Amino acid sequence: MSQVSSMEKTAEPTALALNLAERLARPELLDLTPYQSARRLGGRGDIWINANESPFNNVDTAALDLSKLNRYPECQPPQLINAYSEYSGVRASKIVASRGADEAIELLIRAFCIPGVDSIACFGPTYGMYAISANTFNVGVKALTLSAEYGLPTSYAEDVRGAKLVFICNPNNPTGTVIDKAIIEQAIKALPDSLVVIDEAYIEFCPEYSVADLLESYPNLVVLRTLSKAFALAGARCGFMLANEAVVEIIMRVIAPYPVPLPVCEVATQALSSAGVARMKVQVAQLNEQGARLTAAISAYCSKSNSSNSRARVLKPNGNYVLAEFDDVAKVAALLQGSGVVARAYKDPRLAQAIRFSFSSKADTDVLVNLFESQRTDQSPETNNK
Repeated sequence: MSQVSSMEKTAEPTALALNLAERLARPELLDLTPYQSARRLGGRGDIWINANESPFNNVDTAALDLSKLNRYPECQPPQLINAYSEYSGVRASKIVASRGADEAIELLIRAFCIPGVDSIACFGPTYGMYAISANTFNVGVKALTLSAEYGLPTSYAEDVRGAKLVFICNPNNPTGTVIDKAIIEQAIKALPDSLVVIDEAYIEFCPEYSVADLLESYPNLVVLRTLSKAFALAGARCGFMLANEAVVEIIMRVIAPYPVPLPVCEVATQALSSAGVARMKVQVAQLNEQGARLTAAISAYCSKSNSSNSRARVLKPNGNYVLAEFDDVAKVAALLQGSGVVARAYKDPRLAQAIRFSFSSKADTDVLVNLFESQRTDQSPETNNK
């Protein structure tokens, strides 16, 4: 009788478990491609500018009160809700705190969409979690395309007909483009039977585009916010949903019992203090300054081509990142990788030639600016051919 190797014995239960998992899983999940976050994609380098994170770390750990970690936190800590109400100018009764804006996206889909029946709509290229969250719950996705200049398509009202939720990212990630507030308001009016969800994750970088002040006027408006970007708390995972009380009441029926851990509440409340908000505004100005330097350097690099069919361009940034489209994207990607810079590339066909760069510290920006300037030449193509 032959002996079964120890490796085979170990492999058998694993194979059986995988087979069981696949048999028990919802069929539509087997073909689902998960969201490729910056951390999942990984990379190697010294300068990480692929996740739109802040380079600042502002938390005063000595000032945190963690003496009650043996107790469950409140579902919606009043001190946190009131602090965000004070900051945002939105009434506390219209605010829900969540584990980042990502949880708020899922809460909306779970609360308002019937699996296998309903659908959401979004406009791409944009943040991938709208569609992935919907697919996770077997909710349909009307994936529409932004215009050539990354605005809403002219036929959007007809195209999204029947969608329960319509997601508009403003400023849009990853393009950094914005849609005028008046056009957003027109969309809210045009879609009275849908919840129009405006994702304002990067709004601190262009606050004049916020529609949070329209919440009192439109019952179908929902605004998503986060402390991950301008407030430099990506690791804390704290976001907010701003909506009318009727929407909030439904959301509170499906939210987890304890969505805001006590340490997160402490850190977020600290960040939303008057001193924290003032510091955030200073840091936003500093990031915008470095972003302007980086944008200028990339623009100069792109302009070196005199070809009439050049598609190289740099989109005007409105968040803490800039998207550039290159004629020689493979060369730029290799240049970045060889210099220890981890930026963000995309598989979306419309962004196949694009790379997104997060704004960072002066030291990081110095490296990037020098890198792009080192690739420029004062000689024109005509001179080179002589």
